[in-house]
Amino acid sequence: MAKPHVNDQGFIRCPCNRCINNVKHQLEVLETHIHPFGFMSDYNEWIYHGENVNAVGSSNVPQTNSGVHDRDEMFEVLEDIISNDAEVDQLGTQSSNVQYDDLFTVLNSELYPGVSSFSSLNFLVKLMYLKVMNKWTNKSFDELLKLLKLAFPKMDLVDSHYEAKKLMTKIGLGYQSIHVCKNNCALFWNENSTSETCPVCSESRWKMQVGRQTGKNVPHKVLHYFPLAPRLKRLFVTSKTAKLMRWHRAGKSTDDNVIRHPVDGKAWKDFDRNHHLFTDDVRNVRLGLAADGFNPFNNMSISYSMWPVVLTTYNLPPWLCMKPEYLMLSLLIPGPQSPGKDMDVYLRPLVEELKELWENGIDTRDAGNDRKVFKMRAALLWTVNDFPARSSLSGWSGQGYKACPTCNEDTPSMRVIGKTAYFGHRRFLPSIHRWRSNLDFDGRTERKRPPRRFSSVDIMDQL
Repeated sequence: MAKPHVNDQGFIRCPCNRCINNVKHQLEVLETHIHPFGFMSDYNEWIYHGENVNAVGSSNVPQTNSGVHDRDEMFEVLEDIISNDAEVDQLGTQSSNVQYDDLFTVLNSELYPGVSSFSSLNFLVKLMYLKVMNKWTNKSFDELLKLLKLAFPKMDLVDSHYEAKKLMTKIGLGYQSIHVCKNNCALFWNENSTSETCPVCSESRWKMQVGRQTGKNVPHKVLHYFPLAPRLKRLFVTSKTAKLMRWHRAGKSTDDNVIRHPVDGKAWKDFDRNHHLFTDDVRNVRLGLAADGFNPFNNMSISYSMWPVVLTTYNLPPWLCMKPEYLMLSLLIPGPQSPGKDMDVYLRPLVEELKELWENGIDTRDAGNDRKVFKMRAALLWTVNDFPARSSLSGWSGQGYKACPTCNEDTPSMRVIGKTAYFGHRRFLPSIHRWRSNLDFDGRTERKRPPRRFSSVDIMDQL
């Protein structure tokens, strides 16, 4: 009876006791929900599945647990997330996914008896947003929760920031904490996740707790890693952003002399020529990476450098790709010193994930194409950074006689009053240019040819 009433994307409201007609799924998913969760007891007239509401009368229209849920925006959020994150079998159908049960429990409960403005989950999400935007401490957030529960004893709310963070993690807003060697030698991750000492220098994983015989071990350093793939998949959750992810194909400039987006540049076009399999699907993601150090304490008298690594998506139009809401924090590298030449140790989780996205891709449901599943791949096109940060990211020293990354080992330099100076810029001019024979620069003519271009194989051999 319900099969002819699916929408144009193949979805229909689910009448199980968990979804209570507020979340839409495909018919195959409905079957997997009805058996374990049961059917709504008060859903007698199937107004969402074929019965005529005028025939049964308005007094028999079933109600959900709270009138707010028909309007609660969090239902739409969870619906998009679940439809995109659900496992996809070989036939392309979704299987039952119960990892969101706790979220539905909070979503289906009223914040306070008689309050129809917020569900508990909606209120908590907005409260966490205020915490982040106004830089509340975890302690102040805990105190606020205690005050709210004291003033409103019947309020259905978590007890601490820790519990709120665990709940938010299920929406996909979490991160991984990875322990790091004291000397930046290696990460205690993957094959070293259970090691107690560094596999390189044998330094202990934990700080020495002076005067404490028992208690929780404290690591020397902790790297915070925000997985990239779930965040990229979220860009295809809604039809609006899914369509914007195709902008770079149709929005490029028609004037060869105008560059308004990286898609109009030579580097992008060269990439397209060399990687046809990647560029055939317009939905594949082009990324840029930016990294730099900053002092998080807003006090220059304290010597501390923490390094965020941020990714931006260049599929989006120029008025969006640099907006804060579309910049994705990928790594938060701890201080107190700059990682320097050990930057590659910290980048390892991101590099491994980028390699997986480049070689194999990940199944993603595209809301802009009838929610069909496609294999999303991603490529890192370039990095955006100042010269010292470039040294850390590339492994090529930005100091000394061979500091120029373009000239490489052919860098012309000399010592001038205790500092290294670089010259020979006229070598990049055409061989017949009049400035090459001009003696006003350093009293000599310039006859050297431009430095040779090093291939990727040559660069890898040097590294």
